[in-house]
Amino acid sequence: MKIRYKMFLVVLPLIIVPLILAQSASYFHAVNGVTRLARQFLGYKLGELEKYATMQWSLLAENNYAGNPVMTEAAKKAVEEYSRSIILSGTEIIFAVDRGGNIVMASSDLSPFTEPEKNSLMAQLSEEKHGLQTILIGGEKRIFASFYFTPFDWYILISEKENVFYSDAERITRQTFVILLAASVAAVILLILITRGLTNPLARVVKAMNHIIETADLSSRVEAEYRDETGTLALAFNRMTEELDSAYSQIKRYAFNAVLAGKKEERIRHIFQKYVPSDVIERFFASPEKMLVGDNRNLSILFSDIRSFTTISEGLAPDELVNSLNRYFSGQVDIIYNRKGIVDKYIGDAIMAFWGAPEKHEDDALQSVLSGLEMTEAVDVFNENQRRLGKCEFRIGIGLNYGEVTVGNIGSERKMDYTVIGDAVNLASRMEGLTKTYHSDILITEFLFEQLRKTSSSAGLYFRLLDTVAVKGKTKGVRIFTVKKSLSDTEKKAWSLHNQGMKFYYSRSFSEAAQKFREALSLLPGDFNAENLYQRCERYASSPPPAGWNGVEVMKTK
Repeated sequence: MKIRYKMFLVVLPLIIVPLILAQSASYFHAVNGVTRLARQFLGYKLGELEKYATMQWSLLAENNYAGNPVMTEAAKKAVEEYSRSIILSGTEIIFAVDRGGNIVMASSDLSPFTEPEKNSLMAQLSEEKHGLQTILIGGEKRIFASFYFTPFDWYILISEKENVFYSDAERITRQTFVILLAASVAAVILLILITRGLTNPLARVVKAMNHIIETADLSSRVEAEYRDETGTLALAFNRMTEELDSAYSQIKRYAFNAVLAGKKEERIRHIFQKYVPSDVIERFFASPEKMLVGDNRNLSILFSDIRSFTTISEGLAPDELVNSLNRYFSGQVDIIYNRKGIVDKYIGDAIMAFWGAPEKHEDDALQSVLSGLEMTEAVDVFNENQRRLGKCEFRIGIGLNYGEVTVGNIGSERKMDYTVIGDAVNLASRMEGLTKTYHSDILITEFLFEQLRKTSSSAGLYFRLLDTVAVKGKTKGVRIFTVKKSLSDTEKKAWSLHNQGMKFYYSRSFSEAAQKFREALSLLPGDFNAENLYQRCERYASSPPPAGWNGVEVMKTK
């Protein structure tokens, strides 16, 4: 913020606030005075009217006409005529009502009361309050004062429109606002002139500085106009430029070195951000020595692949294929990053990702599984859009594993990847391939399953043990599971029966296992895995596997 504006913020309130206070005090005194006079005058007329009515009744009483209806009516007419004589404005009305709220006398035409207005008026009159009161008459707000005249059994009221009654006060309000506005404008203009005179020397110093910055001409000088702080500032500025002129060559050398360092850092960031999130890059720059160090650690690895991609690609034009893939990858990668994962690489239409490096989190295993589940959900949304566009739909398989891998920067001087390698990576890839065999969108290994249970991360997830397999190139079996975030009541019962059947299956109780799988099939007709295991158990029940059988199915392909 400029100094001129700061001076405005400091000085202007010091001028305006006292001005507002003074005007406000004058305003309130004037308004109160005018209002008080109006009230007193209204009260005076009310008193005179009451005296006149009392005098008329006294004349009747003194002449023994108090009980004469004709004379009493004449007295009432006299009061009415007197009421008209003391009216000062065309909006003022003097009128009287009886105890039923009916108008019995009025100085001029008066619209009949609505029922709510009549009830409100009588409620106020019955309270016999002194002073001014407000009421609606014909939908219009009016100020009135009243008294009860016993001989006539009347409530007599002097009434004036509210806006007319307070018109003088409102006029004073407008005048006060105009005076205050004019005074404020004058104060602002005066303050502008003063601040301009004070800040112009500073502006010239700033102008000289900008000239030096733009042209690197340190010969610029500022004239000291006044013998005050601004003059001292100008002299100090001139001395500073003289010193800077002598040190200019050193400054250029430092600037050149700084540019080189910045370019180097920018290059490193540009290379690294292709495969590591920005927050991780910041951590690396805080500890550069950790950037290129390899490490063995336990990670969760995910492989995702589009099924029958070759067939899909043959049915699409190149630009359509690229457009569909870009939209597909965009949604899938966003899920991985939102779940704190790292996209390792794209392998054609496949995605490889991992959790736990370079930063490890307690819930890496859970986040990887949730990512896989959300990726399958995202494909459903993607396919809805594909159907609207008249394009072919994608089907994917996702495999996950948890285990020890080597993680770090691997490659050459020209090309380097931050990636993971090891048997655990290969097994995750095999799981993705097995999704076709087991007709499942997602498969996880027993190692990931145990990690979820160990860290209490499986809450809210449902698991179904499908088989024990030895993938190509391995002899040791690995139990594989499918997982979901939610199940219907029927699915919950069927999955429970299936898992019970697996326990009988591994204990070689094939008949009991077949029964469980048959019950699961009755709940989920056509379920591939329940059908597959049911037929296998039927076969083993009649022709048991050899001794030493451990339930491992050897996969001939990946």
